[in-house]
Amino acid sequence: MRKKFQSPRQTRRDFLKKAAVSAVVAASPFGGAMAQIRRVDRIGLHLGSLRQELAADFEGTLEQVAEIGFTEMEFAGYHGKTPAAVRGALEQCGLTSPAAHVDLGVLRQDLSREIDIAASIGHQYLVVSTLPEGERTLDDYRRHAETLNRAAEQCREAGITIAYHNHDFEFEIQDGGRIGYDVLTSETESDLVMFEMDLFWVEAAGYDPKFYFLKYPGRYRLIHVRDRSASGEMVAVGRGYINYSELFSYARKGGFQHYFVGIDNPADGMDSLADSYQTVRDLRFNSSYELPF
Repeated sequence: MRKKFQSPRQTRRDFLKKAAVSAVVAASPFGGAMAQIRRVDRIGLHLGSLRQELAADFEGTLEQVAEIGFTEMEFAGYHGKTPAAVRGALEQCGLTSPAAHVDLGVLRQDLSREIDIAASIGHQYLVVSTLPEGERTLDDYRRHAETLNRAAEQCREAGITIAYHNHDFEFEIQDGGRIGYDVLTSETESDLVMFEMDLFWVEAAGYDPKFYFLKYPGRYRLIHVRDRSASGEMVAVGRGYINYSELFSYARKGGFQHYFVGIDNPADGMDSLADSYQTVRDLRFNSSYELPF
């Protein structure tokens, strides 16, 4: 059995884990008796993992990931391709693209154009990928929450949803013991702004994602699935210690709809992604946490 890496904030994580599990047990009248075993039916890929490959051979790279078995693509740039060309390449490979990463600046300056691109390709979500380094104070996070709310209103008219993707910096403790991620989750409109939980970065920050699935149910429609080694490196799913069977058991509570595998700059390219795909495909998880509360 793989030994779990002890993060420097293990005490806090233990507390949050116990609180989350206690809340589930206390709220559910069924306990584990009505558990159901489930699997992930549609496994997606965050294409930021293959920037060089896509730049060199866009269509050929999509064909390769389709051959592995991935069905849903999350874009992080289009490598000079028009929306029509992107959609055509996806359709040729039998793929769809429910989401794309965008810069915060797009929401501020050119959102209408991005909405048109998203509609042409078939995206359902525009996901803010990160925040500028100089805009990470608590006051900045409050302004970002307002920006997300305004953008979400505009996107809703086009049938598109705004979401936010985290790294680890959102969890840095600031004045008064508060963290930026709590500002974003609490000050955005729950029916407008969703979140893409990057499970690697939450783990790297020393927090328990299950705490957020329980506190903000239904808002985690997209998740990034990648593993973390004992030394803190990003690795293929199954090569690290993150317990995905446990995390996926919160799928209905968290609202998971799209699972995107991804590895930043994988040393062995497609091999790591293929391994991740196979691991996720083979996972079976207990859905006892998914019963209505």
